[in-house]
Amino acid sequence: MNAAAPSSQHLTRRDLRTLALASLGGALEFYDFIIFVFFTAVIGQLFFPPDTPDWLRQLQAFGLFAAGYLARPLGGIVMAHFGDRSGRKRMFTLSVFLMAIPTLLIGLLPTYASIGYAAPLTLLLLRILQGAAVGGEVPGAWTFAAEHVPARRVGFACGTLTAGLTTGILFGSLLATAVNRIYEPSDVLAFAWRIPFLVGGMFGFLAVFLRRLLVEAPVFESMRRRRELVRELPLKIVLRGHRRAVVVSMLLTWVLTAAVVVVILMTPTLIQKPFGITPTRALAANSVATFCLSIGCIAFGTLADRIGAARTFAFGCVTLLAATYALYLGLARAPQYLFALYAAAGFAVGVVGIVPTLLVRAFPPSVRFSGISFAYNIAYALFGGLTPLLVTLAMKKDSFAPAHYVAALCVVGIAVVVGVRRGTTMDAVSTVA
Repeated sequence: MNAAAPSSQHLTRRDLRTLALASLGGALEFYDFIIFVFFTAVIGQLFFPPDTPDWLRQLQAFGLFAAGYLARPLGGIVMAHFGDRSGRKRMFTLSVFLMAIPTLLIGLLPTYASIGYAAPLTLLLLRILQGAAVGGEVPGAWTFAAEHVPARRVGFACGTLTAGLTTGILFGSLLATAVNRIYEPSDVLAFAWRIPFLVGGMFGFLAVFLRRLLVEAPVFESMRRRRELVRELPLKIVLRGHRRAVVVSMLLTWVLTAAVVVVILMTPTLIQKPFGITPTRALAANSVATFCLSIGCIAFGTLADRIGAARTFAFGCVTLLAATYALYLGLARAPQYLFALYAAAGFAVGVVGIVPTLLVRAFPPSVRFSGISFAYNIAYALFGGLTPLLVTLAMKKDSFAPAHYVAALCVVGIAVVVGVRRGTTMDAVSTVA
């Protein structure tokens, strides 16, 4: 084992403290990024001309949401460059600060009725800034967590960190549910939609404080002491010597986007009209599903440490395929079981907690941050950004389109890990450093 890796196979109190602080900070930042999606219907009404057709209004609102994904590669590549050259912690803290500012400004932004087309254009700019910030956050969080723990606990660490990120979605879902229950629809349109964004801005500054309590990753400190930090452009090294790892990582990220974006973020909106689900009930069920997702991330991550990440991921993809079809077919026949069906689907989405383990093991530590950031963010920009638009359009013809999309990507995920295991399997990498 490389000297840079922790030698013990047990998590110390310091490891647990680091995971707890990193997970909580990640939850607060991810909340800031995704709270937008729970208010797409309201934002569509407020930020576009009132005579816009409903379907086009929803499509435009999802387009603004997708803009955040399209901006992720730029922020991710820049932050990863400095993360590989000057330290993980510094960029890890900067990303959350850059997220807090645009979130707060969205909560203060005038609507179309006040400033016309300047409203959606300004909102687009703020979503781009949010995307740039989260582009550095997620790869940085995974790299930081994996390099703090023993090699045989990377699955648990990455699963826990991912659970923290998904808890941010839960925060958003709970607050969106509370806003819709406490306020009348007219009040939500008038002012209450702003509350989650203003709260998110304050959350972001709290996350900055939490990040300052962390210490630099031991793996990075060891490379710095031994003067093993890369001198070339890290991304250049990634593209020159790790192309296969980039392709595999992008495909795995595509599976992750299908699971999270479709099942967790879009489903509360998509199931309302086709299956007669009220917004309040859809959001409440989504909260349950997201809670189960967080549990699933830790469960699948722990299983990956025991039987291998590739095996666990293949098993999880089969589970996710079955659970997603059960959700949409079940709602068509027995919508009264929404909560149970959505909870099962949410737990199955927890398979995404294994993706960071596979990505971390795909790249050497000297360019790990840049490798993960490039592959993950480019893939998320392409697939995460286009998925809401494609699924929304497909649902005009088939109400089961979301389930078909997720199922197809589950098949892709299984094919990828089977192909990886036949070659140089990621499970064979016994150390993170």
